[in-house]
Amino acid sequence: MKSSEELLKRLGVDIDSGTLRLALTHRSYAYEKGGIPTNERLEFLGDSVLGLAVTDALYRDNPTLSEGDLAKRRSAVVSTKALAGVARTLDLGPHILLGQGEKLTNGRDKSSILADTMEAVIGAAYLSQGVETARAMVMRLIGPLLLDAAVLGEGTDWKTRIQEAAAARRLGLIDYRVEGTGPDHARTFTARLLIGTVEYGSGSGPSKKDAEQAAAAQSWTILAASADQPAGSRHMIGP
Repeated sequence: MKSSEELLKRLGVDIDSGTLRLALTHRSYAYEKGGIPTNERLEFLGDSVLGLAVTDALYRDNPTLSEGDLAKRRSAVVSTKALAGVARTLDLGPHILLGQGEKLTNGRDKSSILADTMEAVIGAAYLSQGVETARAMVMRLIGPLLLDAAVLGEGTDWKTRIQEAAAARRLGLIDYRVEGTGPDHARTFTARLLIGTVEYGSGSGPSKKDAEQAAAAQSWTILAASADQPAGSRHMIGP
């Protein structure tokens, strides 16, 4: 693990050493060390702080945008890809405590690990310095993405779009069936999307959220292509 001094300098926040180490402790490392605490609780906390800071900025700076457009922009800025990009800029990867398996599979550059750790670091800043300091850090590091057209263009929330399309066509309820494979420290998730009893797309990713988004994106393409097909032309499956 690299010295934390340079990381703290780049973050611009003084986080106490114990909290910072916890924020950098991936579950693969914790498992190998006999089940010590992981950064997942801090990740949960940081996700909320991040969401508040970004939502507040979007609301204040875009008085004419609809709720839907605000939600799409927020989704883009807090996405795994966007957060991983910020983490790479900070050179966060070398500081993350990983198990041997993740080290051997280049875990320090996996977008899912980088994004989750970034959220944990935000949570650590909140615990150490309070909400205003944590919010300021978020806006300093992630705020510029709110003005990045390329990032915002990638912010399509496919789960929302497929939900809206299914509702407009009265196709039935949406159900994601997700399965995970692999060890806890390197799981891969696969999602299948059903609308009513009809299976549409599928997708995979390092988290349930990513797998569901991938399945929704594929389903959107299929749904658009099959708009003129008879309702019974697709494969029906049981519940």
